[in-house]
Amino acid sequence: MEIALVLTLLVIAMVLFATEKLSIELVTLTMLVILASTRIITPEEAFEGFSSDFIIIIASIFILSAALQETGIFDFAVVRLVKLAHRSTNLMLFAVMAITGTVSAFMNNTTVTAMFVTPLVGLSRQINTSSSKLLMPLAFAAILGGTCTLIGTSTNVAVSGYIAHAGLPPISIFEITGIGLIIFAVGLLYMMTIGQRMLPNHEDQQLTEEYKLQKYLTEIVVRADSPLVGQLVFASELSTLQFRILNVIRGKDNFLPDFRTRIQENDMLLVEGDLDNLIKVKETKGIDIMADVISEKDLQTDNIRLAEMLVVRQSNLIGYTVKEVNFLQRYGLVVLAISRHGETLRTKIGSIQLQLGDMLLVQGSPERFEQLRNNNNLALLDEFEPLLFKKRKGIIAISCFLLAIILGTTNVLPLSVAFLLAALCAILLRCISSEKAYAAIDFKLLILIGGMTAFGTAMENSGAADFLANGIVNSLGSLGTIAVLTGFVILTVILTQPMSNAAAALVIVPVALRAAETMGSDPRAFAIAIMLAASVSLITPFEPSCILVYGPGKYRFWDFIRVGSPLTLLLIVVIVVMVPLFWPL
Repeated sequence: MEIALVLTLLVIAMVLFATEKLSIELVTLTMLVILASTRIITPEEAFEGFSSDFIIIIASIFILSAALQETGIFDFAVVRLVKLAHRSTNLMLFAVMAITGTVSAFMNNTTVTAMFVTPLVGLSRQINTSSSKLLMPLAFAAILGGTCTLIGTSTNVAVSGYIAHAGLPPISIFEITGIGLIIFAVGLLYMMTIGQRMLPNHEDQQLTEEYKLQKYLTEIVVRADSPLVGQLVFASELSTLQFRILNVIRGKDNFLPDFRTRIQENDMLLVEGDLDNLIKVKETKGIDIMADVISEKDLQTDNIRLAEMLVVRQSNLIGYTVKEVNFLQRYGLVVLAISRHGETLRTKIGSIQLQLGDMLLVQGSPERFEQLRNNNNLALLDEFEPLLFKKRKGIIAISCFLLAIILGTTNVLPLSVAFLLAALCAILLRCISSEKAYAAIDFKLLILIGGMTAFGTAMENSGAADFLANGIVNSLGSLGTIAVLTGFVILTVILTQPMSNAAAALVIVPVALRAAETMGSDPRAFAIAIMLAASVSLITPFEPSCILVYGPGKYRFWDFIRVGSPLTLLLIVVIVVMVPLFWPL
Protein backbone atom coordinates (compact mmCIF):
# COMPACT_ATOMS: atom_id res chain seq x y z
CA MET A 1 0.00 0.00 0.00
CA GLU A 2 2.79 2.43 0.94
CA ILE A 3 4.69 1.55 -2.25
CA ALA A 4 1.63 2.31 -4.35
CA LEU A 5 1.08 5.64 -2.58
CA VAL A 6 4.69 6.77 -3.02
CA LEU A 7 4.80 5.79 -6.68
CA THR A 8 1.43 7.45 -7.31
CA LEU A 9 2.72 10.66 -5.72
CA LEU A 10 5.79 10.44 -7.94
CA VAL A 11 3.69 10.19 -11.10
CA ILE A 12 1.43 13.05 -9.97
CA ALA A 13 4.46 15.20 -9.17
CA MET A 14 5.97 14.51 -12.61
CA VAL A 15 2.73 15.54 -14.33
CA LEU A 16 2.43 18.72 -12.26
CA PHE A 17 6.09 19.60 -12.79
CA ALA A 18 5.66 19.15 -16.55
CA THR A 19 2.36 21.05 -16.89
CA GLU A 20 3.26 23.78 -14.37
CA LYS A 21 -0.36 23.94 -13.23
CA LEU A 22 0.95 24.48 -9.70
CA SER A 23 4.25 26.01 -8.65
CA ILE A 24 7.11 23.58 -8.04
CA GLU A 25 7.55 24.51 -4.39
CA LEU A 26 3.81 24.09 -3.69
CA VAL A 27 3.82 20.61 -5.24
CA THR A 28 6.92 19.66 -3.25
CA LEU A 29 5.58 20.84 0.11
CA THR A 30 2.20 19.19 -0.52
CA MET A 31 3.97 15.87 -1.11
CA LEU A 32 5.86 16.26 2.15
CA VAL A 33 2.66 16.91 4.07
CA ILE A 34 1.01 13.79 2.57
CA LEU A 35 4.05 11.58 3.26
CA ALA A 36 4.37 12.82 6.84
CA SER A 37 0.60 12.57 7.48
CA THR A 38 0.57 8.94 6.29
CA ARG A 39 3.60 8.24 8.54
CA ILE A 40 5.71 7.00 5.63
CA ILE A 41 8.30 9.47 6.87
CA THR A 42 8.61 11.13 10.25
CA PRO A 43 8.35 14.93 10.64
CA GLU A 44 12.10 14.95 11.29
CA GLU A 45 12.76 13.09 8.02
CA ALA A 46 10.34 15.34 6.13
CA PHE A 47 12.26 18.49 6.99
CA GLU A 48 15.74 17.10 7.44
CA GLY A 49 16.71 18.09 3.89
CA PHE A 50 16.05 21.76 4.59
CA SER A 51 18.57 21.79 7.44
CA SER A 52 21.29 19.93 5.53
CA ASP A 53 24.64 21.55 4.93
CA PHE A 54 24.25 21.26 1.15
CA ILE A 55 21.38 23.78 1.32
CA ILE A 56 23.82 26.26 2.90
CA ILE A 57 26.39 25.53 0.17
CA ILE A 58 23.90 26.20 -2.65
CA ALA A 59 22.57 29.40 -1.06
CA SER A 60 26.11 30.69 -0.45
CA ILE A 61 27.10 30.03 -4.07
CA PHE A 62 24.08 32.04 -5.26
CA ILE A 63 25.25 34.98 -3.15
CA LEU A 64 28.86 34.74 -4.31
CA SER A 65 27.74 34.51 -7.94
CA ALA A 66 25.62 37.64 -7.56
CA ALA A 67 28.54 39.44 -5.90
CA LEU A 68 30.77 38.63 -8.88
CA GLN A 69 28.10 39.87 -11.27
CA GLU A 70 27.71 43.11 -9.31
CA THR A 71 31.39 43.93 -9.83
CA GLY A 72 30.97 43.91 -13.63
CA ILE A 73 33.67 41.30 -14.12
CA PHE A 74 31.55 39.21 -16.52
CA ASP A 75 30.68 42.23 -18.65
CA PHE A 76 34.40 42.98 -18.76
CA ALA A 77 34.98 39.49 -20.20
CA VAL A 78 32.29 40.02 -22.87
CA VAL A 79 33.95 43.28 -23.96
CA ARG A 80 37.08 41.26 -24.67
CA LEU A 81 35.03 38.90 -26.85
CA VAL A 82 34.28 41.77 -29.24
CA LYS A 83 37.90 41.86 -30.33
CA LEU A 84 37.85 38.12 -30.99
CA ALA A 85 34.62 38.44 -32.97
CA HIS A 86 36.24 40.76 -35.49
CA ARG A 87 39.14 38.34 -35.94
CA SER A 88 37.23 35.06 -36.32
CA THR A 89 33.67 33.87 -35.68
CA ASN A 90 34.95 30.38 -34.83
CA LEU A 91 37.44 31.80 -32.37
CA MET A 92 34.68 33.84 -30.74
CA LEU A 93 32.39 30.79 -30.48
CA PHE A 94 35.21 28.82 -28.87
CA ALA A 95 35.88 31.65 -26.43
CA VAL A 96 32.18 31.99 -25.53
CA MET A 97 31.89 28.27 -24.72
CA ALA A 98 35.25 28.08 -22.94
CA ILE A 99 34.57 31.11 -20.71
CA THR A 100 30.99 30.01 -19.99
CA GLY A 101 32.03 26.44 -19.17
CA THR A 102 34.82 27.62 -16.88
CA VAL A 103 32.56 29.99 -14.95
CA SER A 104 29.77 27.39 -14.81
CA ALA A 105 32.12 24.91 -13.17
CA PHE A 106 31.90 27.04 -10.03
CA MET A 107 28.47 28.66 -10.36
CA ASN A 108 24.88 27.61 -11.05
CA ASN A 109 24.54 27.06 -14.81
CA THR A 110 21.21 28.90 -15.11
CA THR A 111 22.70 31.92 -13.36
CA VAL A 112 25.69 31.87 -15.70
CA THR A 113 23.45 31.65 -18.77
CA ALA A 114 21.32 34.56 -17.55
CA MET A 115 24.44 36.69 -17.00
CA PHE A 116 25.71 36.18 -20.55
CA VAL A 117 22.46 36.20 -22.58
CA THR A 118 21.99 39.97 -22.70
CA PRO A 119 25.64 40.80 -23.51
CA LEU A 120 25.77 38.18 -26.26
CA VAL A 121 22.54 39.40 -27.88
CA GLY A 122 24.01 42.90 -27.93
CA LEU A 123 27.32 41.55 -29.22
CA SER A 124 25.66 39.61 -32.03
CA ARG A 125 23.89 42.77 -33.20
CA GLN A 126 27.11 44.73 -33.00
CA ILE A 127 28.99 42.27 -35.26
CA ASN A 128 25.94 41.61 -37.47
CA THR A 129 25.72 37.92 -36.56
CA SER A 130 22.55 35.98 -35.77
CA SER A 131 22.20 35.45 -32.02
CA SER A 132 20.98 31.91 -32.78
CA LYS A 133 24.59 31.07 -33.66
CA LEU A 134 25.78 31.94 -30.15
CA LEU A 135 23.04 31.37 -27.59
CA MET A 136 22.47 27.61 -27.90
CA PRO A 137 26.23 26.95 -27.56
CA LEU A 138 26.17 29.30 -24.55
CA ALA A 139 23.42 27.28 -22.85
CA PHE A 140 25.06 23.92 -23.65
CA ALA A 141 28.45 25.11 -22.38
CA ALA A 142 26.89 26.36 -19.13
CA ILE A 143 25.10 23.04 -18.56
CA LEU A 144 28.10 20.83 -19.35
CA GLY A 145 30.53 23.07 -17.46
CA GLY A 146 28.55 22.31 -14.33
CA THR A 147 29.71 18.66 -14.47
CA CYS A 148 33.33 19.65 -13.78
CA THR A 149 33.12 20.28 -10.03
CA LEU A 150 30.86 19.47 -7.10
CA ILE A 151 29.67 23.08 -6.86
CA GLY A 152 29.07 23.44 -10.62
CA THR A 153 25.37 22.71 -10.24
CA SER A 154 22.92 22.30 -7.39
CA THR A 155 22.23 18.74 -8.63
CA ASN A 156 25.79 17.70 -7.81
CA VAL A 157 25.60 19.18 -4.31
CA ALA A 158 22.19 17.58 -3.68
CA VAL A 159 23.31 14.10 -4.79
CA SER A 160 26.48 14.36 -2.69
CA GLY A 161 24.37 15.29 0.32
CA TYR A 162 22.01 12.37 -0.29
CA ILE A 163 24.71 9.71 -0.56
CA ALA A 164 26.33 11.12 2.60
CA HIS A 165 22.94 10.75 4.29
CA ALA A 166 22.91 7.13 3.06
CA GLY A 167 26.20 6.46 4.85
CA LEU A 168 28.52 6.73 1.85
CA PRO A 169 31.47 9.15 1.51
CA PRO A 170 30.33 12.50 0.04
CA ILE A 171 31.74 13.73 -3.26
CA SER A 172 34.72 16.07 -2.91
CA ILE A 173 34.91 19.34 -4.85
CA PHE A 174 37.21 18.13 -7.62
CA GLU A 175 36.47 14.39 -7.54
CA ILE A 176 34.43 14.58 -10.75
CA THR A 177 36.68 17.10 -12.53
CA GLY A 178 38.40 14.48 -14.68
CA ILE A 179 35.25 13.04 -16.21
CA GLY A 180 33.59 16.47 -16.22
CA LEU A 181 36.37 17.90 -18.39
CA ILE A 182 35.95 14.98 -20.81
CA ILE A 183 32.19 15.62 -21.01
CA PHE A 184 32.75 19.34 -21.58
CA ALA A 185 35.49 18.73 -24.17
CA VAL A 186 33.21 16.37 -26.13
CA GLY A 187 30.44 18.98 -26.05
CA LEU A 188 32.80 21.76 -27.11
CA LEU A 189 34.26 19.72 -29.99
CA TYR A 190 30.77 18.72 -31.14
CA MET A 191 29.46 22.30 -31.14
CA MET A 192 32.55 23.61 -32.95
CA THR A 193 32.09 21.06 -35.74
CA ILE A 194 28.85 19.13 -36.29
CA GLY A 195 26.67 21.24 -34.02
CA GLN A 196 27.78 24.55 -35.53
CA ARG A 197 26.69 23.40 -38.99
CA MET A 198 23.25 22.43 -37.67
CA LEU A 199 22.65 25.68 -35.75
CA PRO A 200 19.88 27.77 -37.33
CA ASN A 201 20.58 31.20 -38.75
CA HIS A 202 17.48 33.16 -37.78
CA GLU A 203 17.82 36.67 -39.14
CA ASP A 204 16.56 39.61 -37.13
CA GLN A 205 13.26 41.09 -38.29
CA GLN A 206 11.42 44.26 -37.44
CA LEU A 207 9.83 43.71 -34.05
CA THR A 208 6.32 44.25 -35.37
CA GLU A 209 6.93 41.56 -38.00
CA GLU A 210 8.57 39.20 -35.54
CA TYR A 211 5.66 39.44 -33.11
CA LYS A 212 3.15 39.53 -36.01
CA LEU A 213 1.58 42.75 -34.78
CA GLN A 214 0.88 44.46 -38.11
CA LYS A 215 -2.56 42.90 -38.49
CA TYR A 216 -3.54 43.86 -34.95
CA LEU A 217 -2.76 47.59 -35.02
CA THR A 218 -4.71 50.49 -36.45
CA GLU A 219 -4.99 54.28 -36.14
CA ILE A 220 -8.27 55.91 -35.14
CA VAL A 221 -9.09 59.62 -35.32
CA VAL A 222 -11.69 60.80 -32.78
CA ARG A 223 -14.10 63.39 -34.20
CA ALA A 224 -15.94 65.97 -32.11
CA ASP A 225 -19.24 64.03 -32.25
CA SER A 226 -17.66 60.78 -31.00
CA PRO A 227 -19.01 59.27 -27.74
CA LEU A 228 -15.37 58.47 -26.91
CA VAL A 229 -14.65 62.14 -26.15
CA GLY A 230 -14.17 62.62 -22.42
CA GLN A 231 -13.89 58.89 -21.65
CA LEU A 232 -10.93 57.56 -19.68
CA VAL A 233 -8.58 55.70 -22.01
CA PHE A 234 -8.59 52.46 -20.02
CA ALA A 235 -12.34 52.52 -19.36
CA SER A 236 -13.51 53.59 -22.81
CA GLU A 237 -15.83 51.83 -25.22
CA LEU A 238 -12.72 50.73 -27.13
CA SER A 239 -11.54 48.85 -24.04
CA THR A 240 -14.84 46.98 -23.80
CA LEU A 241 -14.19 45.73 -27.35
CA GLN A 242 -10.84 44.32 -26.15
CA PHE A 243 -8.82 47.09 -27.82
CA ARG A 244 -5.78 48.57 -26.11
CA ILE A 245 -4.86 52.19 -26.74
CA LEU A 246 -1.07 52.21 -27.08
CA ASN A 247 -0.30 55.77 -28.16
CA VAL A 248 -2.15 59.07 -28.18
CA ILE A 249 -1.17 61.66 -30.78
CA ARG A 250 -2.55 65.03 -29.71
CA GLY A 251 -1.40 67.93 -31.85
CA LYS A 252 2.39 67.72 -31.94
CA ASP A 253 2.57 65.47 -28.88
CA ASN A 254 2.87 61.69 -29.08
CA PHE A 255 2.63 60.04 -25.67
CA LEU A 256 1.74 56.86 -23.79
CA PRO A 257 -1.60 57.17 -21.97
CA ASP A 258 -1.93 56.47 -18.26
CA PHE A 259 -4.96 55.80 -16.05
CA ARG A 260 -5.77 59.52 -15.84
CA THR A 261 -5.72 60.20 -19.58
CA ARG A 262 -9.05 61.15 -21.14
CA ILE A 263 -9.78 61.00 -24.85
CA GLN A 264 -10.21 64.40 -26.54
CA GLU A 265 -11.60 65.40 -29.92
CA ASN A 266 -9.13 65.19 -32.82
CA ASP A 267 -6.99 62.72 -30.88
CA MET A 268 -5.32 60.11 -33.06
CA LEU A 269 -5.23 56.80 -31.19
CA LEU A 270 -2.93 53.92 -32.04
CA VAL A 271 -4.88 50.86 -30.93
CA GLU A 272 -4.30 47.11 -30.85
CA GLY A 273 -7.05 44.53 -31.11
CA ASP A 274 -8.53 41.55 -32.88
CA LEU A 275 -9.47 41.85 -36.57
CA ASP A 276 -13.05 40.74 -35.89
CA ASN A 277 -13.53 43.58 -33.43
CA LEU A 278 -12.04 46.03 -35.91
CA ILE A 279 -15.22 45.68 -38.01
CA LYS A 280 -17.29 46.78 -35.01
CA VAL A 281 -14.98 49.73 -34.44
CA LYS A 282 -15.46 50.87 -38.04
CA GLU A 283 -19.19 51.05 -37.39
CA THR A 284 -18.75 53.28 -34.33
CA LYS A 285 -20.06 56.83 -34.78
CA GLY A 286 -17.62 59.73 -34.69
CA ILE A 287 -14.34 57.99 -35.57
CA ASP A 288 -12.28 57.57 -38.71
CA ILE A 289 -10.04 54.56 -39.37
CA MET A 290 -6.81 55.95 -40.82
CA ALA A 291 -4.84 52.71 -41.35
CA ASP A 292 -5.52 49.02 -40.92
CA VAL A 293 -1.85 48.05 -40.95
CA ILE A 294 0.85 49.81 -38.95
CA SER A 295 4.63 49.52 -39.31
CA GLU A 296 7.25 49.62 -36.60
CA LYS A 297 8.08 53.28 -37.26
CA ASP A 298 4.53 54.20 -36.21
CA LEU A 299 5.22 52.76 -32.76
CA GLN A 300 8.45 54.67 -32.22
CA THR A 301 9.25 58.36 -31.94
CA ASP A 302 11.99 60.39 -30.30
CA ASN A 303 10.18 59.96 -26.98
CA ILE A 304 8.81 56.42 -27.40
CA ARG A 305 10.59 53.28 -28.51
CA LEU A 306 10.18 49.50 -28.71
CA ALA A 307 12.39 46.90 -27.07
CA GLU A 308 12.42 43.27 -25.94
CA MET A 309 12.78 42.21 -22.33
CA LEU A 310 13.52 38.74 -21.00
CA VAL A 311 12.00 37.31 -17.79
CA VAL A 312 15.04 35.91 -15.94
CA ARG A 313 15.29 33.15 -13.38
CA GLN A 314 15.35 35.26 -10.22
CA SER A 315 12.42 37.41 -11.36
CA ASN A 316 9.68 37.90 -8.79
CA LEU A 317 7.27 38.48 -11.68
CA ILE A 318 7.15 34.75 -12.48
CA GLY A 319 3.74 33.26 -11.76
CA TYR A 320 1.94 36.63 -11.77
CA THR A 321 -0.06 38.21 -14.57
CA VAL A 322 0.88 41.49 -16.26
CA LYS A 323 -2.15 43.07 -14.56
CA GLU A 324 -1.31 41.68 -11.11
CA VAL A 325 2.18 43.20 -11.13
CA ASN A 326 0.80 46.57 -12.35
CA PHE A 327 3.36 46.50 -15.15
CA LEU A 328 2.47 49.89 -16.61
CA GLN A 329 2.56 51.71 -13.28
CA ARG A 330 5.57 49.78 -12.00
CA TYR A 331 7.83 50.15 -15.02
CA GLY A 332 6.16 52.81 -17.16
CA LEU A 333 6.08 50.40 -20.10
CA VAL A 334 3.27 48.92 -22.17
CA VAL A 335 3.46 45.20 -22.96
CA LEU A 336 2.43 44.78 -26.61
CA ALA A 337 3.03 41.04 -26.99
CA ILE A 338 4.68 38.06 -25.31
CA SER A 339 6.77 35.42 -27.09
CA ARG A 340 6.84 32.05 -25.32
CA HIS A 341 8.50 28.93 -26.71
CA GLY A 342 8.08 30.19 -30.26
CA GLU A 343 4.41 31.16 -29.78
CA THR A 344 3.36 34.80 -29.85
CA LEU A 345 0.67 35.85 -27.36
CA ARG A 346 -1.12 39.09 -28.32
CA THR A 347 -4.60 38.97 -26.84
CA LYS A 348 -5.67 39.49 -23.22
CA ILE A 349 -2.09 40.39 -22.29
CA GLY A 350 -3.10 41.48 -18.80
CA SER A 351 -4.31 38.01 -17.84
CA ILE A 352 -1.22 36.08 -19.01
CA GLN A 353 0.91 34.62 -16.23
CA LEU A 354 4.59 35.39 -16.80
CA GLN A 355 7.03 32.48 -16.99
CA LEU A 356 10.80 32.03 -17.01
CA GLY A 357 12.18 32.83 -20.47
CA ASP A 358 9.18 34.88 -21.65
CA MET A 359 10.14 37.60 -24.13
CA LEU A 360 8.10 40.79 -23.71
CA LEU A 361 7.76 43.28 -26.53
CA VAL A 362 7.37 46.55 -24.66
CA GLN A 363 6.92 50.21 -25.54
CA GLY A 364 8.05 53.14 -23.45
CA SER A 365 10.33 56.13 -23.09
CA PRO A 366 14.13 55.81 -23.48
CA GLU A 367 14.51 57.03 -19.88
CA ARG A 368 12.43 54.12 -18.59
CA PHE A 369 14.58 51.63 -20.46
CA GLU A 370 17.76 53.14 -19.03
CA GLN A 371 16.35 52.72 -15.52
CA LEU A 372 15.70 49.03 -16.20
CA ARG A 373 19.11 48.09 -17.59
CA ASN A 374 20.21 46.47 -14.32
CA ASN A 375 16.79 45.29 -13.15
CA ASN A 376 16.71 41.93 -11.34
CA ASN A 377 13.36 40.89 -12.81
CA LEU A 378 13.84 41.66 -16.50
CA ALA A 379 16.83 41.70 -18.84
CA LEU A 380 16.79 44.35 -21.57
CA LEU A 381 17.83 42.83 -24.90
CA ASP A 382 19.31 45.89 -26.46
CA GLU A 383 22.68 47.29 -27.42
CA PHE A 384 25.13 45.94 -24.85
CA GLU A 385 26.33 48.51 -22.34
CA PRO A 386 28.71 46.87 -19.86
CA LEU A 387 28.56 47.59 -16.18
CA LEU A 388 31.41 49.63 -14.80
CA PHE A 389 34.12 47.15 -13.85
CA LYS A 390 34.74 47.61 -10.12
CA LYS A 391 38.23 46.15 -10.07
CA ARG A 392 38.87 46.28 -6.33
CA LYS A 393 35.55 44.71 -5.40
CA GLY A 394 35.96 42.21 -8.22
CA ILE A 395 39.26 41.04 -6.76
CA ILE A 396 37.68 40.79 -3.31
CA ALA A 397 34.73 38.74 -4.60
CA ILE A 398 36.98 36.35 -6.52
CA SER A 399 39.27 36.05 -3.50
CA CYS A 400 36.30 35.12 -1.28
CA PHE A 401 35.27 32.43 -3.77
CA LEU A 402 38.78 31.01 -4.03
CA LEU A 403 39.18 31.11 -0.25
CA ALA A 404 36.06 28.99 0.17
CA ILE A 405 37.31 26.45 -2.36
CA ILE A 406 40.77 26.23 -0.73
CA LEU A 407 39.40 25.94 2.83
CA GLY A 408 36.82 23.36 1.77
CA THR A 409 39.19 21.29 -0.39
CA THR A 410 41.93 21.12 2.24
CA ASN A 411 39.37 20.25 4.95
CA VAL A 412 40.45 23.23 7.06
CA LEU A 413 36.72 23.95 7.32
CA PRO A 414 33.67 21.93 6.32
CA LEU A 415 32.57 22.88 2.80
CA SER A 416 29.31 24.44 4.00
CA VAL A 417 31.09 26.58 6.60
CA ALA A 418 33.75 27.66 4.09
CA PHE A 419 31.20 28.88 1.53
CA LEU A 420 29.01 30.53 4.16
CA LEU A 421 32.09 32.37 5.43
CA ALA A 422 32.93 33.50 1.88
CA ALA A 423 29.36 34.73 1.31
CA LEU A 424 29.41 36.69 4.58
CA CYS A 425 32.76 38.25 3.66
CA ALA A 426 31.39 39.34 0.27
CA ILE A 427 28.50 41.09 2.05
CA LEU A 428 30.58 42.61 4.86
CA LEU A 429 33.18 43.90 2.39
CA ARG A 430 30.33 45.50 0.37
CA CYS A 431 30.76 43.52 -2.81
CA ILE A 432 26.99 43.06 -2.64
CA SER A 433 24.29 44.46 -0.37
CA SER A 434 22.40 42.19 2.00
CA GLU A 435 19.15 42.97 0.14
CA LYS A 436 20.61 41.86 -3.20
CA ALA A 437 22.18 38.84 -1.51
CA TYR A 438 18.76 37.64 -0.31
CA ALA A 439 17.26 38.35 -3.73
CA ALA A 440 19.98 36.26 -5.41
CA ILE A 441 19.03 33.08 -3.52
CA ASP A 442 16.66 30.82 -5.47
CA PHE A 443 14.46 29.72 -2.57
CA LYS A 444 12.19 27.74 -4.90
CA LEU A 445 15.14 25.55 -5.87
CA LEU A 446 16.14 25.08 -2.23
CA ILE A 447 12.58 23.97 -1.36
CA LEU A 448 12.59 21.56 -4.30
CA ILE A 449 15.91 19.97 -3.33
CA GLY A 450 15.04 19.76 0.37
CA GLY A 451 11.66 18.24 -0.42
CA MET A 452 12.93 15.73 -2.99
CA THR A 453 15.60 14.59 -0.53
CA ALA A 454 12.79 13.69 1.86
CA PHE A 455 10.97 11.97 -1.02
CA GLY A 456 14.05 9.78 -1.50
CA THR A 457 13.79 8.78 2.16
CA ALA A 458 10.10 7.95 1.61
CA MET A 459 11.04 5.66 -1.27
CA GLU A 460 13.42 3.80 1.03
CA ASN A 461 11.04 3.63 4.00
CA SER A 462 8.09 2.44 1.90
CA GLY A 463 10.05 -0.19 0.01
CA ALA A 464 9.44 1.57 -3.33
CA ALA A 465 13.19 1.83 -3.94
CA ASP A 466 13.63 -1.92 -3.41
CA PHE A 467 10.60 -2.68 -5.59
CA LEU A 468 11.88 -0.62 -8.52
CA ALA A 469 15.50 -1.74 -8.06
CA ASN A 470 14.54 -5.42 -8.13
CA GLY A 471 12.44 -4.84 -11.24
CA ILE A 472 15.32 -3.17 -13.09
CA VAL A 473 17.88 -5.76 -11.95
CA ASN A 474 15.60 -8.64 -12.95
CA SER A 475 15.03 -7.04 -16.37
CA LEU A 476 18.60 -6.04 -17.20
CA GLY A 477 20.76 -7.93 -14.70
CA SER A 478 21.32 -10.87 -17.05
CA LEU A 479 23.00 -8.47 -19.49
CA GLY A 480 25.56 -7.38 -16.90
CA THR A 481 26.24 -4.50 -14.55
CA ILE A 482 27.02 -2.06 -17.39
CA ALA A 483 23.59 -2.73 -18.91
CA VAL A 484 21.90 -1.90 -15.59
CA LEU A 485 24.00 1.25 -15.23
CA THR A 486 23.07 2.25 -18.79
CA GLY A 487 19.40 1.74 -18.00
CA PHE A 488 19.60 4.08 -15.00
CA VAL A 489 21.50 6.70 -17.01
CA ILE A 490 18.93 6.68 -19.83
CA LEU A 491 16.03 6.75 -17.34
CA THR A 492 17.57 9.80 -15.63
CA VAL A 493 17.98 11.60 -18.96
CA ILE A 494 14.32 10.90 -19.76
CA LEU A 495 13.08 12.08 -16.35
CA THR A 496 14.90 15.40 -16.65
CA GLN A 497 12.41 16.36 -19.36
CA PRO A 498 9.30 16.65 -17.12
CA MET A 499 11.27 17.26 -13.90
CA SER A 500 14.17 19.46 -12.87
CA ASN A 501 17.64 17.91 -12.99
CA ALA A 502 17.96 17.82 -9.21
CA ALA A 503 14.51 16.29 -8.72
CA ALA A 504 15.13 13.60 -11.36
CA ALA A 505 18.48 12.66 -9.83
CA LEU A 506 17.09 12.50 -6.28
CA VAL A 507 14.25 10.24 -7.45
CA ILE A 508 16.56 7.78 -9.23
CA VAL A 509 19.53 7.71 -6.80
CA PRO A 510 17.75 5.75 -4.00
CA VAL A 511 16.68 3.11 -6.53
CA ALA A 512 20.15 2.94 -8.08
CA LEU A 513 21.82 2.55 -4.69
CA ARG A 514 19.57 -0.44 -3.92
CA ALA A 515 20.23 -1.96 -7.33
CA ALA A 516 24.00 -1.59 -6.93
CA GLU A 517 23.90 -3.22 -3.50
CA THR A 518 21.81 -6.10 -4.89
CA MET A 519 24.39 -6.75 -7.62
CA GLY A 520 27.37 -6.24 -5.30
CA SER A 521 28.53 -3.15 -7.20
CA ASP A 522 29.83 0.19 -5.92
CA PRO A 523 26.77 2.36 -5.04
CA ARG A 524 28.80 5.58 -5.32
CA ALA A 525 29.67 4.83 -8.94
CA PHE A 526 25.97 4.45 -9.76
CA ALA A 527 25.11 7.66 -7.91
CA ILE A 528 27.80 9.66 -9.72
CA ALA A 529 26.69 8.28 -13.11
CA ILE A 530 23.11 9.38 -12.41
CA MET A 531 24.28 12.77 -11.15
CA LEU A 532 26.20 13.35 -14.40
CA ALA A 533 23.35 12.00 -16.54
CA ALA A 534 21.03 14.62 -15.03
CA SER A 535 23.23 17.32 -16.60
CA VAL A 536 23.57 16.01 -20.17
CA SER A 537 19.95 15.99 -21.36
CA LEU A 538 20.07 18.54 -24.18
CA ILE A 539 17.30 17.11 -26.34
CA THR A 540 14.59 19.67 -25.60
CA PRO A 541 14.60 23.28 -24.36
CA PHE A 542 13.01 22.40 -21.00
CA GLU A 543 16.28 22.86 -19.09
CA PRO A 544 16.17 26.38 -17.50
CA SER A 545 19.37 27.46 -19.28
CA CYS A 546 17.83 26.48 -22.62
CA ILE A 547 14.56 28.22 -21.78
CA LEU A 548 16.50 31.45 -21.23
CA VAL A 549 18.02 31.37 -24.73
CA TYR A 550 14.93 30.03 -26.55
CA GLY A 551 13.28 33.42 -27.11
CA PRO A 552 16.36 35.63 -27.61
CA GLY A 553 17.80 33.11 -30.07
CA LYS A 554 14.51 32.93 -32.02
CA TYR A 555 14.78 29.15 -31.81
CA ARG A 556 12.13 26.60 -32.63
CA PHE A 557 11.53 23.41 -30.66
CA TRP A 558 12.94 21.32 -33.50
CA ASP A 559 16.23 23.26 -33.39
CA PHE A 560 17.03 21.78 -29.98
CA ILE A 561 16.02 18.27 -31.00
CA ARG A 562 18.16 18.41 -34.14
CA VAL A 563 21.27 19.82 -32.45
CA GLY A 564 20.92 18.38 -28.95
CA SER A 565 19.85 14.78 -29.57
CA PRO A 566 23.11 13.53 -31.15
CA LEU A 567 25.14 15.29 -28.45
CA THR A 568 23.01 13.78 -25.66
CA LEU A 569 23.45 10.27 -27.08
CA LEU A 570 27.19 10.85 -27.39
CA LEU A 571 27.45 12.02 -23.78
CA ILE A 572 25.43 9.03 -22.51
CA VAL A 573 28.07 6.78 -24.09
CA VAL A 574 30.84 8.85 -22.48
CA ILE A 575 29.27 8.48 -19.02
CA VAL A 576 28.63 4.74 -19.34
CA VAL A 577 32.20 4.11 -20.58
CA MET A 578 34.12 6.53 -18.37
CA VAL A 579 32.40 6.22 -14.96
CA PRO A 580 33.55 2.59 -14.45
CA LEU A 581 37.10 3.68 -15.31
CA PHE A 582 37.12 6.46 -12.68
CA TRP A 583 35.02 4.53 -10.11
CA PRO A 584 35.36 0.77 -10.71
CA LEU A 585 32.05 -1.04 -10.36
